[in-house]
Amino acid sequence: MAMLAILAFLLADAVFGQPADLILRRGKIVTVDARFSLAEAVAVRGERIVEVGADAAVLRRRGPATKVIDLAGKTVLPGLIDSHVHAASASMFEFDHEIPDMETIADVLAYVRARAQATPPGGWIVLSQVFITRLREQRYPTRAELDQAAPRHPVIFRTGPDASLNSRALAEAGITRDKHPKEHAGAKIERDPATGEPTGILRSWSTFLSRPAVGRQPTFADRMARLRMLLADYNAAGITSIAERDCAQNDVELYRELKRRGELTCRVFLNYHIDANQPEEKVEEQLLKAVRDPLHQYSNLVWLRGAKSYLDGGMLTGSAYLREPWGVSKIYAITDPEYRGLRYIDPEPLYRAARLALKHGLQFTTHSVGDGAVHAMLDAYERVNREFPVREHRPCITHANFMSPEALERMARIGVVADLQPAWLERDGATLRKQFGDARLRFFQPYQSLFAAGVTVGGGSDHMQKIGPMRSINPYQPFFGMWITLARQPRWTDQPLHPEERLTREQAIRLYTANNAFLTFEEKKKGSIEPGKLADLIVLEKDILTCPVDEIKTMRVERTFLGGKQVYPAHSRAGNGPAGARPFPPDRRLIP
Repeated sequence: MAMLAILAFLLADAVFGQPADLILRRGKIVTVDARFSLAEAVAVRGERIVEVGADAAVLRRRGPATKVIDLAGKTVLPGLIDSHVHAASASMFEFDHEIPDMETIADVLAYVRARAQATPPGGWIVLSQVFITRLREQRYPTRAELDQAAPRHPVIFRTGPDASLNSRALAEAGITRDKHPKEHAGAKIERDPATGEPTGILRSWSTFLSRPAVGRQPTFADRMARLRMLLADYNAAGITSIAERDCAQNDVELYRELKRRGELTCRVFLNYHIDANQPEEKVEEQLLKAVRDPLHQYSNLVWLRGAKSYLDGGMLTGSAYLREPWGVSKIYAITDPEYRGLRYIDPEPLYRAARLALKHGLQFTTHSVGDGAVHAMLDAYERVNREFPVREHRPCITHANFMSPEALERMARIGVVADLQPAWLERDGATLRKQFGDARLRFFQPYQSLFAAGVTVGGGSDHMQKIGPMRSINPYQPFFGMWITLARQPRWTDQPLHPEERLTREQAIRLYTANNAFLTFEEKKKGSIEPGKLADLIVLEKDILTCPVDEIKTMRVERTFLGGKQVYPAHSRAGNGPAGARPFPPDRRLIP
């Protein structure tokens, strides 16, 4: 039906030749169509593109009310798409107080001491997502260090599923040398091999300890205001569409209300959170709740079309599920030479969840960081594929940092797509190289191999915390992500990591445009600049196809259009976009 509507739109346009609402002319229009062709001008009527081509031909669309923007040679790209964010929660991270950047253990301990001064004795101090791979010392803060920084407060240094706790926090969890709470599947208490004392490192810490509520608690209105602010900052970075990769019901309600109010400045593909370890009937109940939601009906603004579970731990914390042991590690506080990471879902419930989601028309994905998790997810998809073809449902693997030639072949054969985060290569490559060596990282984020194998891979950020493209935990600056796929240069090192896996500029741009549109079933609606598609467009300060490669990582966006309406800069919106949206402070406004 959608294609018929577009054809009818184009036919009516050809017959009646109605004037455009907006024309961008005298530019370099990078269409990202099948031929990656270039044009000089683009015309928009309503929310759709009506013509792309030579300047003189497109200008014939000009009418008395047409707004014409002279690009003066500037480059235009399709609006960028981030395949993986947690915007609803990320926007709230500094709601209570600002969190400083932390690059060293000393920075971490200084923050803990400051919070101890601001928190009554006995109150919890929780620090989230300061990954050990991104600290200069490349290790967890120790139990003793946290004790010294906050002797009268329980402290959790949380890095996702794993955490380092001080003595008071361990006591709250009931963990001592002689007390052994049950270690469930995927949960582990690290202990000193000589003394049996808990080191403070807990794998899947929430198994042992409920997450304490700390700080000021937001209202629904607070959450909406902060989310609008973040979406505006996405627009400033050139992002016009996102995939919200792990939605609870309260997150769905936020997007529903923003859509109802006409205050969305990004298009949103929603993934509903599914606990695959529940009984089969409970899993199906969760999935059907998503399918029966009105947002499951297609809308180019908000579409509830995916489901997500968590299959393994993290690369950044030392708990990704690998096919070979991690190895004893001071970096990750690993003492067991046979330790392969943590797998959270056994084969049978994983298969059931994937089959149920795909059967009900939901794209399924799991957080699958290690190659053991990637192969486990492919085992489940292949089993479902023997019952019914899965390709049309575009089953997905999220993160897929550690891969293999076999995994690439299997993904291509049955139609599995991939959602990867390029910035992790730059942020964490030095630590991983130190832990594993180059040989074992041969298929770490193998972008060129993915393209060569015919696997559709999209670029995302996994943005989790803070507002600001490069101050965020996991940067959401998409040009930084493109740059690292071109350079493959981890920070703190002078050697690229497997340069044979570098992408071309065309491929890097596709990663954040056409490929991500395919990941969300919308390749016929957006992701390229072609007649009939949504007029999501960005104007760049430089020519991304010819500027020096290192200038791409700090590329700035001059204008962002969503459906032909300018959403960045916001002051030029003339009333379009979120009512009452406030400009972000200048020091966090844009790209570094």
